[in-house]
Amino acid sequence: MTDAPPAAVDLRAAARRQAVVLLVLAVVVAVVCTLLGRWQWQRHVDRDAAIAVVEANYAAPAVDLADVVADPAAALPDADAWRSVQVRGRYLDDATVLLRNRPVDSTPAYHALVPLLVTDAAPTSAGAPVGAGGVLVVDRGWVPTGADGSVDVEVPASPPGEVTVTVRLRPGEATSRRDAPAGQVQAIAPAQVLAAGGVEGAPYAAYGSLVREDPAPAEPLGALAAPSTDPGSHLSYAFQWWVFALGGLVAFSVAARREWTSVVTVGDGPPTLRPARPRRSPGRDELAEDAEIAAQQDPGDARQASAMRSR
Repeated sequence: MTDAPPAAVDLRAAARRQAVVLLVLAVVVAVVCTLLGRWQWQRHVDRDAAIAVVEANYAAPAVDLADVVADPAAALPDADAWRSVQVRGRYLDDATVLLRNRPVDSTPAYHALVPLLVTDAAPTSAGAPVGAGGVLVVDRGWVPTGADGSVDVEVPASPPGEVTVTVRLRPGEATSRRDAPAGQVQAIAPAQVLAAGGVEGAPYAAYGSLVREDPAPAEPLGALAAPSTDPGSHLSYAFQWWVFALGGLVAFSVAARREWTSVVTVGDGPPTLRPARPRRSPGRDELAEDAEIAAQQDPGDARQASAMRSR
């Protein structure tokens, strides 16, 4: 048995190394695209769950705050987000804090966060007051920032005295590390809001988005928008990533196979790359056009061009 020439061995080894590289790339691309698809799928699942909570709670009748939040210091469960609750208390209007960077319908705005000193967390129940002394941060609505975004924004006053407030509960946000001017915050983190307003007290871990107040204020703030129930494009993105994974695997695998079989030896000749597939033979119209162009470049060939057109 005759050993293959060294040139053939080297050429085949190079082609097969390239084929292995392409196969590795195929696997890497497929894995990455699959993981990205799973990530988008999980975002779709999470978004669907959030929408289901909104649809179940947003329009539900209001209940007492104490019925939903038994422990004011406990984090609000995701399933209780957007629950409507009633609570009685007194607004600490002098401790109003402005929330920055929360535009409304793409319009710059400040949200007015007002601490509510709770006097009864179960106003519809008979008996002694419940949960008196806690402080619930209430997002009463929004006001324009003004032409220059001045901190001296006029916020309409809250109803004086004792008031029964209906709010939709929201989980408190994480404390922000970004700086803000005095009397302003970057996040609705209840403890941070009370600190910015100079209020000492035990805050609820949740906060409330205002629905209505009784008695009503003399001048209402801008109403808070309803939450979006748009599922977004996460599902379609997931399928697109998975299609990319399959397409990349097929394309790189085909390229790897071509590399693996690209070196051929014809007879006793030296090893060479497999010749490319021959091009399509030109048709009669293309031949006639080429002859006419040649005749324009060389008048002596005019008769040949005429003969080609007459065929």
